[in-house]
Amino acid sequence: MGRVTVRRRVLRVREGDSSYRPDTLAAEEPMEIRVGGRPLTVTMRTPGDDFDLAVGFLVSEGVVHSAEDVAGIRYCAGATADGGNTYNVVDVGLAPGVAAPDASLERNFYTTSSCGLCGKASLDAVRTTAAWSVAEDPLRIGTDVLTALPDRLRAAQRVFDSTGGLHAAGLFSAEGELLCLREDVGRHNAVDKVVGHALRSGMLPLRESVLMVSGRASFELVQKAVMAGIPLLAAVSAPSSLAVDLAAESGLTLVGFLRGVSMNVYTGDERLRPLPVA
Repeated sequence: MGRVTVRRRVLRVREGDSSYRPDTLAAEEPMEIRVGGRPLTVTMRTPGDDFDLAVGFLVSEGVVHSAEDVAGIRYCAGATADGGNTYNVVDVGLAPGVAAPDASLERNFYTTSSCGLCGKASLDAVRTTAAWSVAEDPLRIGTDVLTALPDRLRAAQRVFDSTGGLHAAGLFSAEGELLCLREDVGRHNAVDKVVGHALRSGMLPLRESVLMVSGRASFELVQKAVMAGIPLLAAVSAPSSLAVDLAAESGLTLVGFLRGVSMNVYTGDERLRPLPVA
């Protein structure tokens, strides 16, 4: 199994003084996701929770919707020239009757940790059909609960404390209880790991829940929330225009710049109690 962190020798300069010392870095390695032995995509990720990452990705693509859709998950052996296992290739077996990903979804190119599925040809290609409607979700959440989530997310980030280089995604209940947290060099991977954990635990759809992310809210993260049935996505930074458009179309509540007692509510403010404006 790959390491979550690695040590490297660095030259540290502080106020004119310099010295060589070891530094802890977040690990980043490629992981190939296969479905039924057929390569689907490669993503750069922090090793750990790889099975969650693989099935969470398939939830985002609309391939699987429940634990029953997955027949098995395994690491593929023989990934090196000498037959050793790098634990960087994961094969997901689908249950009988579950359709394999359409050939048009195959992305046998490099998917970077920074941009996620940036190689898709058009906006229409990522507007996959969700199995559940978040617009109908009855979630109501207090603004006091919402403003407490960034600190709770940060307090639970174990690897970030030693590296300073990981994104986090946390799944919270309407009462602010942390249900699941995952860290990764890629913000989209962190979300996939949360969603994959939820699928394997039989929790989908994630009704009356909140997804809190440590960075910005991209179109892709909104899509992943919608595909998992999550009605509210909150981020400490800004959303993109396409993220706001998709949230509005889907009925998802999208909150950005959630810092301290401040926030911007871009869509779905009816879910907040009390309302942030009169």
